[in-house]
Amino acid sequence: MKQFIYLDNAATTKLNTEAFKAMIPWLTDEYGNASQPYSFARKPKKALAEARATIAKCLNALPEEIYFTSGGTESVNWAIKGSAFSDSDKRPTIISAIEHHAVLNACASIERLGYPVAYLQPDAEGVICPEVLASIITNKTRLVSIMFSNNEIGTVEPIRELAEVVHEHGSLFHTDAVQTVGHVSVDVQELGLDMLSASAHKFNGPKGVGFLYIKKGVKLNSFNDGGSQEFGMRAGTENIAAIIGMATALKQNCDTLKQNKDHILKLEQQLLHALVSNNLDFVRNGAENHVPGNISLSFRNQDGEAILHRLDLMGICVSTGSACDSVNTQVSHVLQAIGLDYTYAKGTIRISLSKDNTEKEIEQISKAIIKIIEK
Repeated sequence: MKQFIYLDNAATTKLNTEAFKAMIPWLTDEYGNASQPYSFARKPKKALAEARATIAKCLNALPEEIYFTSGGTESVNWAIKGSAFSDSDKRPTIISAIEHHAVLNACASIERLGYPVAYLQPDAEGVICPEVLASIITNKTRLVSIMFSNNEIGTVEPIRELAEVVHEHGSLFHTDAVQTVGHVSVDVQELGLDMLSASAHKFNGPKGVGFLYIKKGVKLNSFNDGGSQEFGMRAGTENIAAIIGMATALKQNCDTLKQNKDHILKLEQQLLHALVSNNLDFVRNGAENHVPGNISLSFRNQDGEAILHRLDLMGICVSTGSACDSVNTQVSHVLQAIGLDYTYAKGTIRISLSKDNTEKEIEQISKAIIKIIEK
């Protein structure tokens, strides 16, 4: 039987077994619509409230500050467009040049409608420095959106310091935390966040569901027009089963955060040690402060796409180019923004580990990469 080693967890994760089990009753027996007034809707309505409270507790938020969505892309679009369209003065938005395309394209969309957007450049490690933000933000800025951790190179941004700069100017701060929630401790109050986007399938929950944290008091336009679901802010019948699965997966990941981190960092070091020991010419992209397991490697004078396909033939899944981009294979906007030399950039792959990966799997991919590069 051909081996299968999955090392693209930043793209999506395996559904948690407990989350799957928790979802089943709401798909088969308790399938009532939580918005209905009859008794069959009571259990789904209660389950919805409990899931909201569970997620809120994981973030140190209030339950009424959690709004369920179809995933990270919707949450990001709601935060950016909902903020812009609630402002008749069309005040500027500021983002970084290394955001996920959900943010970049949402901002391109509002720019076409006459809402100004400014772009911050990162340093060579992908860090957005608070001083750089402070140099361009003004009291007329409406929103600043900086991702919590980069999906391609794993760099964790100085979110609290960035939020402080934003609030000094009376602006709102949103963070795309799709790659962070469930992997790094997130306290929305301590960090000073106004909005946060998350997606369940990035932390072992089901696909097609996520949430947007909106701090109480923040004014935002509603996302969908229709019924009164999600406190009248996001119309549409709630996907109870998926929401239950998301809450279950998030709680389990948050409860085991430290042991997961320790395990994954140990695997990281095993992989890097093997590659260094064999004198491969490569650079590891990103900052020392990174999401555990997100490993962006650029091999000199190699072809990242070719490495990916050769690993795939060996039953090993990794990523290359821009994550979540199945069409374009040119050097990603993130690698360009951090100024990575082209001789290395074109040979980039991203390996993203999970709590389920093993030392044996790392040994196998290490040998595979060494074989491909040396050949």
